[in-house]
Amino acid sequence: MTKASDVTLRLAGILPTTLRFARFFSAIWLENNVVGFEPASHANVSAFAVTRMFFWDSCPFTDDDDDDVPLCSCQGINLTSCRYDSVRRAAEKLGIKEAKAGEDWTLFWTDARPCEEKFKEMKPYQKINHLPSMTEICHKNSLATNWKHMLKFFPEDYNIFPRTWTFPIEYGLFKTYARDKDKCYICKPNAGSQGKGISIFTSWDKVQPEQDMICQEYIDKPLLIDGFKFDMRIYVLVTSCYPWRIYMYNEGLARFCTIKYEEPTDENVNNKYMHLTNFTINKDSETFVHDEKTGSKRKLSTLRKQLTSNYKNTEKIWSNIEDAIVKTLVLAHSRIQHGYTTLFSKHVVGSGCFQILGFDVLLDEQFRPWVLEVNHSPDFSTLLPLDCDVKDALLYDTLVLINLAPFDRCRMIKEEKRKVEERMKQNMRIEERLENEQQRRATMVEEMESYEDEHLGNFMRIYPSEGNEKYDKYLKVEDRLYKNKNNDYTA
Repeated sequence: MTKASDVTLRLAGILPTTLRFARFFSAIWLENNVVGFEPASHANVSAFAVTRMFFWDSCPFTDDDDDDVPLCSCQGINLTSCRYDSVRRAAEKLGIKEAKAGEDWTLFWTDARPCEEKFKEMKPYQKINHLPSMTEICHKNSLATNWKHMLKFFPEDYNIFPRTWTFPIEYGLFKTYARDKDKCYICKPNAGSQGKGISIFTSWDKVQPEQDMICQEYIDKPLLIDGFKFDMRIYVLVTSCYPWRIYMYNEGLARFCTIKYEEPTDENVNNKYMHLTNFTINKDSETFVHDEKTGSKRKLSTLRKQLTSNYKNTEKIWSNIEDAIVKTLVLAHSRIQHGYTTLFSKHVVGSGCFQILGFDVLLDEQFRPWVLEVNHSPDFSTLLPLDCDVKDALLYDTLVLINLAPFDRCRMIKEEKRKVEERMKQNMRIEERLENEQQRRATMVEEMESYEDEHLGNFMRIYPSEGNEKYDKYLKVEDRLYKNKNNDYTA
């Protein structure tokens, strides 16, 4: 036997053992980072890793010869922090089981904004329905601050919000602006919702600079339908922030006041049924109308038809709304991406989070859309039949579009196995490995885009889209503002 042949045989004998050691040590990593095992000591790690050394070969969901592994039976949705039956109905319709207390889960759905610790403790196969740092546009004072920074650079392009002041810190600026103007103002609590704590004033000197509140110019000439003021709840889904993937749902809600509109006066300014469109307020009105076509709450599709039949150029209205939505999300772009890369470093397949946002948009009499606020946790209760129609369909289409299949725990283990074995078989330089990972990420993004394009349901992608290069200038300025702010903090 030649020396070369002897070396080949020796290597052939060593390789399987080497791979088993790779499995041994990677099992330790997997138990800590994928399965969630927290050993009490190094001895426990070793003992547990030995029992897991052959896990890949024995798991019925990780057949090495099958690249099209079905959804693992361990997938589930954790709804312990969700109060909405509509979410449960959507998950059940899609066949996602609700995880019981102590059971593992793939998707965590919470009504409230999670703390950073919740993001950090998530495993690579888990997904959550909130993006980090979204308060930058969902808290009214943060939205106002970020908007005003961008307004300095793009005063025409970013004139999409009513003029806003943060109280009490900007009360002096408010007085300087308002004292010689005959305008009305509306004050709202920074973290308020459902119309609570809102007051309207017919002159600036009646405004009181209360703590943690914003003040806006009141849009006193809104577009009216049959004499009633209304606004729109438009649902927006961000499936990924790295890269950005933004969708607008084609269905939504139109909320009407229940008393015909008149411009604010001292006599009617406190009439909440005339000036506030919130459903929570108007549902208690004696004049609330239950009718899907002419009622006090209608589907967005019904409103679209009414606008199309009564007004011209409605396509421009919806195009301007889409533009305002993207521009609003640009305001938090860098902060959200930084938060994601910091808190979701373990997630290498797909996006570890997504979010449904509720944009409240008002049209003025010139058909110009104004973004009033952005809700980070829209209300998914279904008090009316049309609520059920709209929200159940929205939630089902969302669960389909976010694509939980790549977040199968067993798929993750299989992927980690592949990486370990690839490293053991190939003596790659670090540069080559990084290049390979970049290629794999590019492939992953392509697959995500392809899947989403084929599973839109009633969603419409508004970013990226044709002509989205017009947002590059806003993104560059926002990124510079974010970096300057961080540098100031560091200094």
